Amino acid sequence: MIRGLIFDLDGVIVDTAKYHFIAWKKIAESLKIPFGETENEKLKGVSRIDSLNKILNWGGIELSKKEKEYWLDIKNSFYLKCISKISPSELLPGISKLIEDSKQSGFKIALGSASKNAILILEKVNLINSFDEIVDGTIVSLSKPSPEVFLRGAKLLKLLPEQCLVFEDAQSGVFAAKNAGMKCIAVGNTVNLEGADVVVESLKEISDIKSFISEYIIEE
Repeated sequence: MIRGLIFDLDGVIVDTAKYHFIAWKKIAESLKIPFGETENEKLKGVSRIDSLNKILNWGGIELSKKEKEYWLDIKNSFYLKCISKISPSELLPGISKLIEDSKQSGFKIALGSASKNAILILEKVNLINSFDEIVDGTIVSLSKPSPEVFLRGAKLLKLLPEQCLVFEDAQSGVFAAKNAGMKCIAVGNTVNLEGADVVVESLKEISDIKSFISEYIIEE
């Protein structure tokens, strides 16, 4: 029986993916590596270092650890500048109501994100106190599709993996949820979200979380 809900951050709670795109594009351009929407899609749900490694691989460039740290710092500076003015107005449709409904319905709630800026973002959108547990890039070492972030979330919620339902918008995140042995609701385009138990275009489609789980999620 589903007792815990684990939410990804970027693309599920707030659209910070567009700011990651801007920042990574600046880095790629500086390194003279082609970078567009197709490449950016492959970085969703992936850690900062793994994202840089993917970009470098696409460009056939090898860098030392120190050089990588330099570019990671530059990327984060670009990104932090972009999100410095983020506000609750940038919360994605349906997420506030869903979190409120979930808490009132008795579900335990966790954040499961690869972002190292998750707490900062949650503070800016006034959701920092809405989660029972927060798992982010500062406490996990493996990026999605590794299940580490979701398994850590389940452990902190004191639940078994099969008792957790994940909300994701990225293919790597869906795979991570399934690798963790969890059910997954994907938000976005069905073409890019293989393996999810249910795909919704927007969280606004979930007006009652208990009823939605009962109707669309086969609980084991």
